[in-house]
Amino acid sequence: MNKNQSIISDGFELKYCIKGQGKPILVVGSSVYYPRLFSENLYEKFQFIFLDHRGFVKPTRALEPEDYTLDKVLDDIETARQTLNLENFIILGHSGHAFMALEYARRYPRHVRKVVLLNSAPTNNEERQRQSFSFFNETAGSERKSHFEKEIALLENDTKKDPARRFVHMCIRMGAHSFYDFSYDAAYMWDGVYTNMTIIDHLWGDAFGKLNLIESLSSFNKPVFIGLGRYDYLVAPVSLWDLIDNKYENVKKVIFEHSGHNPMFEEPHTFDRKLVEWINDGK
Repeated sequence: MNKNQSIISDGFELKYCIKGQGKPILVVGSSVYYPRLFSENLYEKFQFIFLDHRGFVKPTRALEPEDYTLDKVLDDIETARQTLNLENFIILGHSGHAFMALEYARRYPRHVRKVVLLNSAPTNNEERQRQSFSFFNETAGSERKSHFEKEIALLENDTKKDPARRFVHMCIRMGAHSFYDFSYDAAYMWDGVYTNMTIIDHLWGDAFGKLNLIESLSSFNKPVFIGLGRYDYLVAPVSLWDLIDNKYENVKKVIFEHSGHNPMFEEPHTFDRKLVEWINDGK
């Protein structure tokens, strides 16, 4: 099963892409970008539902501040859940979308069976972002640093030419922070991905900086899988998550040793095996 449709929520047309059959896994983010990251092997075992959030949707009206709150994003996810008749499903959030996934599961625990949080730091506040940059400067290899400096020097011109895709240009030019193979060109992954910078700036710059996933997990008892890449400098270091070790029995943390920000793409065999084992665990 592979189909593309859309759901209207609060005037936003949220597209979704369904791939595979089996237990449903709702992936919050972009219905265009995320299907490119997971392996076909997983689609043989589970039904992946890739759902846009409103940050990846062209608005049909002038936006007001209340249009881009995290609460509205969670309402959109619930509208999609009801429309798709999802019960007892797994919700997955990668990078900034991990905040959306966990906050949704905390608000609507009755419908969520398990939660997958991939490649996120516990918070996205400015202090943590500075910490990640410092970690890169202190520990990354010289070739990786050199490649980053060459790429990031091009970002300003990219943004001047195409300001509406500032988020995309930044993600592409930050490849040395994002991939184990620091020279990997991921530009094609972003083809056709629309970004609403007003919404993205608010969520990443404000809302996610006020949350702390470790604190949020302290009052959450559903099974949680946390996947991290050893070379994911965007949200480094992985030691930011040490506080959960031996503390939360419902949380399984896996570090992928040869991955950056996208272990499902960079180490698909290991990632698939670890995720399938955890999903099929009866807990």
